[in-house]
Amino acid sequence: MNFSSIKQMGFLGLWGESVDAVDFYTAKTERLSRDISLEREKITSNPKSIMAAAFVSFKTRWGAAVCAQTQQCRNPTIWLTEWAPEPRDVYWENLSIPFVFLTIRRLIVAVAFFFLTFFFVIPIAIVQSLANIESIEKALPFLKPIIEVKVIKSFIQGFLPGIALKIFLLFLPTILMIMSKFEGFISLSALERRSASRYYFFQFINVFLGSIITGTAFQQLNNFIHQSTNEIPKTIGASIPMKATFFITYIMVDGWAGVAAEILRLKPLIIYHLKNFFFVKTEKDREEAMDPGTIGFNTGEPQIQLYFLLGLVYAIVTPILLPFIIVFFALAFVVFRHQIINVYNQEYESAAAYWPDVHLRIIVALIISQLLLMGLLSTKEAASSTPLLITLPVLTIWFHRFCKGRYEPAFVRNPLQEAMMKDTLERAREPNLNLKGFLQNAYIHPVFKSADDDKIDVVMEEWEEEPSLIATKRTSKRSTPLSSKHGRSSFSSPEANKERSKT
Repeated sequence: MNFSSIKQMGFLGLWGESVDAVDFYTAKTERLSRDISLEREKITSNPKSIMAAAFVSFKTRWGAAVCAQTQQCRNPTIWLTEWAPEPRDVYWENLSIPFVFLTIRRLIVAVAFFFLTFFFVIPIAIVQSLANIESIEKALPFLKPIIEVKVIKSFIQGFLPGIALKIFLLFLPTILMIMSKFEGFISLSALERRSASRYYFFQFINVFLGSIITGTAFQQLNNFIHQSTNEIPKTIGASIPMKATFFITYIMVDGWAGVAAEILRLKPLIIYHLKNFFFVKTEKDREEAMDPGTIGFNTGEPQIQLYFLLGLVYAIVTPILLPFIIVFFALAFVVFRHQIINVYNQEYESAAAYWPDVHLRIIVALIISQLLLMGLLSTKEAASSTPLLITLPVLTIWFHRFCKGRYEPAFVRNPLQEAMMKDTLERAREPNLNLKGFLQNAYIHPVFKSADDDKIDVVMEEWEEEPSLIATKRTSKRSTPLSSKHGRSSFSSPEANKERSKT
């Protein structure tokens, strides 16, 4: 018997009876496989395991579009139909939540997010008020000799406020993602979109407005309570130029340093070496340890939108801030383009579902910049020109309504005309196309998937004939039902158009 194949049966494998490791683990694998099969049969035969949701496949896109986009029952709460996410995008844990509970959950999360956002202003305002020379010397007078050192003084004045704010925001994305999961969304893309929307709103309130308005949190609250609504834009507008220096340092600390950290990927490198040292035993373990994960849309997209807002606000007020934002966008474009093509895995394909939210936030940023510009000019000698600027937000809102009516339906609905054209074209080009083998296992819960399901990859390879436009090094996520070349998402077909029903 080879010494390397011997396993000790005692505590932690340090002593005890010696057995052949290959035979031991083979028997253990067979026993676990039997237990898994028995548990699967137990779940499938238990009526309590059936959830009130289903994925329905159609032979044509036209049939799927009609069913998914129409009301099936007189009572709309009895039978709900909607477009299903692609197999990789399904968040299975939320499929069994009843419709009534969804409304209650979202109300609870809305209240919790309100308190999280507005009570978070207090610690941020306290830290911001302490993150300057005078406040630190007043609170901790024994540190005055150290603070007066030129290097330390420059660091405190330049970078401490931005670093303190960044530290407070470290755990926020995780909290917001937990809230989104509690709400009951059934797709990963919907979870990230909702989390991104809340993250942007939180940054707008606490990073942008919270940093612009001077004074402690209680003074801010007192000022807003006792002043009229018309005075709020003037108060904020007068404070904008004074906070340009803070936002420049924040862009360097959060933006520039964040892009540098993205290209270095120091944290994933450390985690990989720790996993490689303690947990990696096989090549499969090594592949899992080297998994780069996916790009975080729920944090990256709101960050870019915040810098876009800063650029619009300070473009006229303090143009010196614009070069810092331009440098950030240039670096971010180069770095993230490389990371998306060559590093990150594609977790799902949401068919540009993010774009309506992105467009809305750009419009909101434009309106905010216009209102704050009006507030700033009202404090100057150019107050007489302020009424003329009212046309800017009016035209911006009109443009948004036009875009919403003209382009947004293309992101949320599938036109029957388009569906019929694609069905007709596909029947003419591929009359014998049959995807039942793929659809049979595409929407199976991951718990019920087995190694035999990998045979579907052969069907995918035969069906997929067109090469990718850009050859990439990234791969699809391992939970993908069908892995495709160069990390492309699973294909779309008439039978793969699904809908989710709740009864």
